[in-house]
Amino acid sequence: MRKILVTGAAGYIGSVLVRKLLEKGYKVKGIDALFFGGESLINFYNNPNFEFLKGDLRKLDTIKKSLEGITDVVHLAAIVGDPACANQPDLAKEINWEASKYLFDECNNGDINNFIFASTCSNYGKMDGDAYLNEDSELRPVSLYAELKVLFEKYLLQTKIANNLIPTALRFATVYGVSPRMRFDLTVNEFMREVTYDNELLIFGEQFWRPYCHVEDLASSCITILEAPKEKVIKNVFGVGDTKENYQKAMIAEEIIKIIPGAKIKYVKKNEDPRDYRVDFSKIRNVLGFNITKTVPEGLKEIFNILQMGLITDPYSPKYRNN
Repeated sequence: MRKILVTGAAGYIGSVLVRKLLEKGYKVKGIDALFFGGESLINFYNNPNFEFLKGDLRKLDTIKKSLEGITDVVHLAAIVGDPACANQPDLAKEINWEASKYLFDECNNGDINNFIFASTCSNYGKMDGDAYLNEDSELRPVSLYAELKVLFEKYLLQTKIANNLIPTALRFATVYGVSPRMRFDLTVNEFMREVTYDNELLIFGEQFWRPYCHVEDLASSCITILEAPKEKVIKNVFGVGDTKENYQKAMIAEEIIKIIPGAKIKYVKKNEDPRDYRVDFSKIRNVLGFNITKTVPEGLKEIFNILQMGLITDPYSPKYRNN
């Protein structure tokens, strides 16, 4: 039986992925430094197919311990997002680059099959004109977060494979939706929170584009790679999302008004944004048959419903942010 190591297992995407892997019958080992606590994993504690290791991947002995008995790795652990990396640049470099490199090298020298790296569409930076970007487009990182993702992507794809390792990079669209480790510092979730609590939503630069993808679908894409034929994914890059799910901020506001007609929304003019891009996600659908299951309008309703029902009592708590 395959045993999957999920780094960043207690995180926003990691906790969803752990659940999905266990549901499919995989054995799972999760590792996380628990910077944001570990409540998201409590439901799995008594599952006989789940094992948890609290640890810091900056330590080589921790990496070695985490890989014991493992067949495949999904590497999600990182300081995530532009603000978080800007606030802690040294920590971001240590985790997102140095620790990732140590982990990959250890896998490459060992007996690991798949090594799946969670990269980001932020790597694209800003598009020229209205052209859609894809896996072959030039990467123009404009933040430390994206720079480190690009750096490790290149390392992953250019390093000579020593054994049978199958490295794959997934460029995730901007995530949203309900997760056991909830976040409200994400555009879709944050926008919906503000209007649900009858606050005025300030939208800066409503004309800028970004692709979005539900956390459930991003997690599912990792399983798609794990179960794909080696020749289709080895040293390959896939954007994860759906081409129809590119939105300007004003378009998200329009969807919010359909749910809350009286929503108070104010647009603040902003002519410059270093990140402005639309992405074509045809490759992952055409090559691997991957399709999303949720859309932004559905995600907005989801956030609205959990807040309306009081399932989260204080969505403004710092624990729901990464920075």
